[in-house]
Amino acid sequence: MKALILDDSRATRAILKRILKPLSVECVEAADGYQGLERLKEHADIDIVLVDWNMPNMDGLQFVQAVRQDSSNDGVMLMMVTTESEIQRVAHAMDAGANEYIVKPFTGDIIAQKLRILGLDI
Repeated sequence: MKALILDDSRATRAILKRILKPLSVECVEAADGYQGLERLKEHADIDIVLVDWNMPNMDGLQFVQAVRQDSSNDGVMLMMVTTESEIQRVAHAMDAGANEYIVKPFTGDIIAQKLRILGLDI
C-alpha cells in the first residue's frame, strides 16, 4: 500500500511516516495541496492521502475538492488528519469527498483502525 502524507508540518509528516512504515505502507510527502496534486500525478499507485486542513497555498479542503473533481483519482481514499474539530468542518470535509476524519492529536492505533475501516490492507 502507498500513502501520500500531505501536511505543511515536517514534524507531523515524520510522525505519520513512523506510524505507517511498520504497517508496510510506503510513504510519499507533500507540504501543500498543489504539491499533493503533483505527487498524485507522479505516483498513480497512491491508495490513500492523509490530508491536513490548514496549509498554505491550497488548503486541505480545496485539495479534497480538486481530487474529487478528477475521475482518475476515483480509487484514492482521502483521510483528513487535522486540528479542526468543529462538527461543521467534519461535515464539510465529508461532503467534499473525504472518506474519514481524524482530529489531532492522534495515536498510531487510531490511524491503523481508520485504515482498516476504509478496507485498506495493512
